Amino acid sequence: MTRRQLRCACFVIGIVFLAAITADAQLPFYTDDADTTPKRKFHFEFSNELDWLQRSSRPGTKQNTTVFTLNYGLTDRIELAVNAPFIKIFNERSSLLENMTGIGDTQFGLKVRLFEDHEGSKLPAATVVFYAEAPTGSTRKQLGSGLADYWVYGVLQKKFTKRTTGRLNGGILFAGNESTGLIGISGSRGQVFTANGSLTRNFTPRLRLGGELFGAVTNNFNLSRGQLMGQIGGGYAVTDRFEFTFGVVGGRFPASPRAGFLVGFAYDFK
Repeated sequence: MTRRQLRCACFVIGIVFLAAITADAQLPFYTDDADTTPKRKFHFEFSNELDWLQRSSRPGTKQNTTVFTLNYGLTDRIELAVNAPFIKIFNERSSLLENMTGIGDTQFGLKVRLFEDHEGSKLPAATVVFYAEAPTGSTRKQLGSGLADYWVYGVLQKKFTKRTTGRLNGGILFAGNESTGLIGISGSRGQVFTANGSLTRNFTPRLRLGGELFGAVTNNFNLSRGQLMGQIGGGYAVTDRFEFTFGVVGGRFPASPRAGFLVGFAYDFK
Protein backbone atom coordinates (compact mmCIF):
# COMPACT_ATOMS: atom_id res chain seq x y z
CA MET A 1 0.00 0.00 0.00
CA THR A 2 1.37 3.39 -0.98
CA ARG A 3 1.61 6.30 1.45
CA ARG A 4 -1.24 8.05 -0.39
CA GLN A 5 -3.45 4.95 -0.14
CA LEU A 6 -2.60 4.61 3.55
CA ARG A 7 -3.58 8.23 4.24
CA CYS A 8 -6.83 7.74 2.35
CA ALA A 9 -7.59 4.55 4.31
CA CYS A 10 -6.93 6.31 7.62
CA PHE A 11 -9.24 9.16 6.65
CA VAL A 12 -12.04 6.76 5.67
CA ILE A 13 -11.58 4.79 8.90
CA GLY A 14 -11.87 8.04 10.82
CA ILE A 15 -15.16 8.86 9.07
CA VAL A 16 -16.48 5.34 9.69
CA PHE A 17 -15.48 5.57 13.35
CA LEU A 18 -17.41 8.80 13.72
CA ALA A 19 -20.42 7.18 12.11
CA ALA A 20 -20.21 4.12 14.36
CA ILE A 21 -20.15 5.80 17.75
CA THR A 22 -23.11 7.34 19.50
CA ALA A 23 -21.84 10.91 19.54
CA ASP A 24 -26.71 21.73 19.22
CA ALA A 25 -26.56 22.86 15.65
CA GLN A 26 -26.26 24.10 19.07
CA LEU A 27 -23.62 26.79 19.08
CA PRO A 28 -20.67 26.79 19.01
CA PHE A 29 -20.61 23.28 17.54
CA TYR A 30 -21.15 22.34 13.90
CA THR A 31 -22.74 19.07 15.06
CA ASP A 32 -26.51 19.50 14.96
CA ASP A 33 -28.81 18.39 17.77
CA ALA A 34 -32.01 16.34 17.50
CA ASP A 35 -34.17 19.03 19.11
CA THR A 36 -36.56 21.32 17.25
CA THR A 37 -37.84 24.80 18.10
CA PRO A 38 -41.24 24.66 19.90
CA LYS A 39 -44.37 25.30 17.85
CA ARG A 40 -44.87 28.93 16.80
CA LYS A 41 -41.64 30.02 18.52
CA PHE A 42 -38.52 31.63 17.07
CA HIS A 43 -34.89 30.82 17.92
CA PHE A 44 -32.06 33.14 16.77
CA GLU A 45 -28.33 32.40 16.59
CA PHE A 46 -25.38 34.67 15.82
CA SER A 47 -21.78 33.52 15.43
CA ASN A 48 -18.54 35.14 14.35
CA GLU A 49 -15.55 32.96 13.42
CA LEU A 50 -12.03 34.07 12.52
CA ASP A 51 -9.91 31.41 10.78
CA TRP A 52 -6.31 31.21 9.62
CA LEU A 53 -6.34 29.43 6.26
CA GLN A 54 -4.16 26.64 4.89
CA ARG A 55 -1.22 27.63 2.70
CA SER A 56 -3.04 26.15 -0.31
CA SER A 57 -5.60 28.98 0.01
CA ARG A 58 -3.03 31.70 -0.74
CA PRO A 59 -3.20 34.55 -1.51
CA GLY A 60 -6.03 34.21 1.05
CA THR A 61 -4.58 34.14 4.59
CA LYS A 62 -7.57 34.61 6.91
CA GLN A 63 -11.34 34.43 6.74
CA ASN A 64 -13.89 36.04 9.03
CA THR A 65 -17.38 34.50 8.82
CA THR A 66 -20.42 35.98 10.54
CA VAL A 67 -23.54 33.80 10.39
CA PHE A 68 -27.12 34.82 11.21
CA THR A 69 -29.56 31.93 11.74
CA LEU A 70 -33.31 32.09 12.40
CA ASN A 71 -35.32 28.97 13.28
CA TYR A 72 -39.11 28.70 13.52
CA GLY A 73 -41.17 25.87 14.98
CA LEU A 74 -43.84 25.01 12.43
CA THR A 75 -45.00 22.26 14.79
CA ASP A 76 -43.38 20.76 17.89
CA ARG A 77 -41.60 18.29 15.59
CA ILE A 78 -41.00 20.32 12.42
CA GLU A 79 -38.61 23.29 12.26
CA LEU A 80 -37.90 25.74 9.44
CA ALA A 81 -34.55 27.52 9.23
CA VAL A 82 -32.76 30.17 7.21
CA ASN A 83 -29.17 31.31 7.61
CA ALA A 84 -26.87 33.62 5.73
CA PRO A 85 -23.13 34.28 6.23
CA PHE A 86 -21.33 37.59 5.87
CA ILE A 87 -17.74 36.86 4.83
CA LYS A 88 -14.49 38.79 4.72
CA ILE A 89 -11.39 37.23 3.13
CA PHE A 90 -7.99 38.71 3.94
CA ASN A 91 -5.36 38.43 1.20
CA GLU A 92 -1.58 38.73 1.36
CA ARG A 93 -0.40 42.30 0.96
CA SER A 94 2.14 41.18 -1.61
CA SER A 95 -0.65 39.82 -3.84
CA LEU A 96 -2.01 43.34 -4.49
CA LEU A 97 -5.54 41.89 -4.24
CA GLU A 98 -8.07 43.74 -2.12
CA ASN A 99 -9.75 42.04 0.81
CA MET A 100 -13.07 40.58 -0.32
CA THR A 101 -16.22 41.33 1.69
CA GLY A 102 -19.89 40.45 1.18
CA ILE A 103 -22.74 38.06 1.77
CA GLY A 104 -22.21 34.36 1.11
CA ASP A 105 -24.64 31.65 -0.02
CA THR A 106 -27.99 31.51 1.81
CA GLN A 107 -29.33 28.24 3.24
CA PHE A 108 -32.95 27.17 3.77
CA GLY A 109 -33.60 24.18 6.02
CA LEU A 110 -36.33 21.75 7.06
CA LYS A 111 -35.82 19.68 10.21
CA VAL A 112 -38.12 16.83 11.28
CA ARG A 113 -37.84 15.16 14.70
CA LEU A 114 -38.69 11.45 14.40
CA PHE A 115 -37.99 9.91 17.81
CA GLU A 116 -37.51 11.10 21.40
CA ASP A 117 -34.78 10.05 23.81
CA HIS A 118 -36.62 8.58 26.82
CA GLU A 119 -35.01 7.90 30.19
CA GLY A 120 -34.31 4.19 30.56
CA SER A 121 -34.45 3.59 26.79
CA LYS A 122 -31.41 2.41 24.84
CA LEU A 123 -32.63 4.08 21.63
CA PRO A 124 -31.41 7.59 20.83
CA ALA A 125 -33.44 10.55 19.65
CA ALA A 126 -33.45 10.78 15.85
CA THR A 127 -33.97 13.68 13.45
CA VAL A 128 -33.63 14.13 9.70
CA VAL A 129 -32.61 17.48 8.13
CA PHE A 130 -32.77 18.78 4.55
CA TYR A 131 -30.96 21.94 3.41
CA ALA A 132 -31.03 23.77 0.09
CA GLU A 133 -28.46 26.50 -0.50
CA ALA A 134 -29.06 29.36 -2.93
CA PRO A 135 -25.99 30.83 -4.71
CA THR A 136 -26.37 34.38 -3.36
CA GLY A 137 -22.64 34.92 -2.80
CA SER A 138 -20.34 36.50 -5.38
CA THR A 139 -18.20 33.95 -7.22
CA ARG A 140 -15.90 36.71 -8.47
CA LYS A 141 -15.03 37.58 -4.87
CA GLN A 142 -14.84 33.86 -3.91
CA LEU A 143 -17.68 34.41 -1.41
CA GLY A 144 -20.09 31.97 -3.04
CA SER A 145 -20.02 28.72 -4.98
CA GLY A 146 -22.26 29.81 -7.84
CA LEU A 147 -24.09 26.48 -7.45
CA ALA A 148 -27.34 25.37 -5.84
CA ASP A 149 -26.57 22.83 -3.10
CA TYR A 150 -28.79 20.03 -1.73
CA TRP A 151 -27.82 18.34 1.52
CA VAL A 152 -29.56 15.65 3.62
CA TYR A 153 -28.25 14.40 6.96
CA GLY A 154 -29.46 12.47 9.97
CA VAL A 155 -28.99 13.25 13.65
CA LEU A 156 -28.73 10.79 16.55
CA GLN A 157 -28.69 12.11 20.11
CA LYS A 158 -28.39 10.24 23.41
CA LYS A 159 -28.09 11.37 27.02
CA PHE A 160 -25.50 9.13 28.68
CA THR A 161 -26.11 10.77 32.06
CA LYS A 162 -28.24 13.69 33.26
CA ARG A 163 -25.33 16.01 32.40
CA THR A 164 -23.61 14.34 29.43
CA THR A 165 -25.02 14.15 25.89
CA GLY A 166 -23.59 12.61 22.73
CA ARG A 167 -24.61 13.60 19.20
CA LEU A 168 -23.81 12.13 15.79
CA ASN A 169 -24.50 13.54 12.31
CA GLY A 170 -24.01 11.80 8.99
CA GLY A 171 -25.10 13.00 5.58
CA ILE A 172 -24.66 13.40 1.84
CA LEU A 173 -24.38 16.58 -0.19
CA PHE A 174 -26.00 15.48 -3.45
CA ALA A 175 -25.13 18.47 -5.63
CA GLY A 176 -23.04 21.62 -5.52
CA ASN A 177 -20.36 21.92 -2.83
CA GLU A 178 -20.20 22.65 0.89
CA SER A 179 -17.77 25.55 0.87
CA THR A 180 -18.25 28.83 2.71
CA GLY A 181 -15.85 31.33 1.21
CA LEU A 182 -12.45 29.62 1.03
CA ILE A 183 -13.31 27.01 3.69
CA GLY A 184 -14.90 23.70 2.72
CA ILE A 185 -14.89 21.39 -0.29
CA SER A 186 -15.43 23.38 -3.48
CA GLY A 187 -15.80 22.58 -7.15
CA SER A 188 -17.18 19.08 -6.53
CA ARG A 189 -19.56 17.78 -9.20
CA GLY A 190 -20.16 14.50 -7.37
CA GLN A 191 -21.40 13.75 -3.89
CA VAL A 192 -19.72 14.93 -0.68
CA PHE A 193 -20.01 12.72 2.40
CA THR A 194 -20.06 14.41 5.81
CA ALA A 195 -19.84 13.02 9.34
CA ASN A 196 -19.44 14.72 12.70
CA GLY A 197 -19.89 13.86 16.36
CA SER A 198 -19.88 15.85 19.60
CA LEU A 199 -19.86 15.16 23.31
CA THR A 200 -21.01 17.88 25.74
CA ARG A 201 -21.40 18.04 29.51
CA ASN A 202 -23.27 20.50 31.73
CA PHE A 203 -20.76 21.23 34.48
CA THR A 204 -23.15 23.65 36.20
CA PRO A 205 -26.79 24.62 35.49
CA ARG A 206 -25.40 27.47 33.32
CA LEU A 207 -22.05 26.21 31.96
CA ARG A 208 -21.65 23.48 29.34
CA LEU A 209 -18.40 22.40 27.69
CA GLY A 210 -17.56 19.84 25.05
CA GLY A 211 -15.70 18.82 21.94
CA GLU A 212 -16.39 17.57 18.44
CA LEU A 213 -14.87 16.20 15.24
CA PHE A 214 -16.08 17.00 11.72
CA GLY A 215 -15.04 15.34 8.48
CA ALA A 216 -15.99 15.65 4.81
CA VAL A 217 -14.70 13.87 1.73
CA THR A 218 -15.66 13.67 -1.96
CA ASN A 219 -17.11 10.52 -3.47
CA ASN A 220 -13.70 9.59 -4.91
CA PHE A 221 -12.07 10.04 -1.47
CA ASN A 222 -9.65 12.65 -2.80
CA LEU A 223 -7.72 13.85 0.27
CA SER A 224 -6.36 16.85 -1.63
CA ARG A 225 -9.87 18.28 -1.31
CA GLY A 226 -10.85 16.71 2.02
CA GLN A 227 -11.77 18.33 5.32
CA LEU A 228 -11.10 17.27 8.92
CA MET A 229 -11.70 19.62 11.86
CA GLY A 230 -11.90 19.51 15.63
CA GLN A 231 -13.35 21.97 18.09
CA ILE A 232 -13.37 22.53 21.84
CA GLY A 233 -15.91 24.98 23.21
CA GLY A 234 -19.08 25.57 25.12
CA GLY A 235 -21.68 28.01 26.26
CA TYR A 236 -22.73 30.00 29.31
CA ALA A 237 -26.43 30.67 29.91
CA VAL A 238 -26.62 34.31 30.98
CA THR A 239 -30.42 34.02 31.30
CA ASP A 240 -32.98 31.32 30.52
CA ARG A 241 -33.30 32.78 27.01
CA PHE A 242 -29.81 34.07 26.24
CA GLU A 243 -26.61 31.96 25.97
CA PHE A 244 -23.09 33.20 25.19
CA THR A 245 -21.01 30.68 23.21
CA PHE A 246 -17.31 30.26 22.42
CA GLY A 247 -14.97 27.78 20.75
CA VAL A 248 -11.49 27.07 19.36
CA VAL A 249 -11.09 25.10 16.12
CA GLY A 250 -8.22 23.41 14.32
CA GLY A 251 -8.03 21.37 11.15
CA ARG A 252 -6.00 19.74 8.43
CA PHE A 253 -6.33 19.07 4.70
CA PRO A 254 -6.89 21.96 2.27
CA ALA A 255 -10.63 22.43 2.88
CA SER A 256 -10.16 23.08 6.63
CA PRO A 257 -8.77 26.13 8.41
CA ARG A 258 -5.45 25.66 10.20
CA ALA A 259 -6.82 27.27 13.35
CA GLY A 260 -9.55 29.63 14.44
CA PHE A 261 -11.81 30.81 17.21
CA LEU A 262 -15.45 31.80 17.37
CA VAL A 263 -17.87 33.61 19.65
CA GLY A 264 -21.61 33.99 19.41
CA PHE A 265 -24.93 33.85 21.17
CA ALA A 266 -28.29 32.13 20.99
CA TYR A 267 -31.63 33.67 21.96
CA ASP A 268 -35.07 32.08 22.40
CA PHE A 269 -38.12 34.20 21.70
CA LYS A 270 -40.98 33.21 24.01
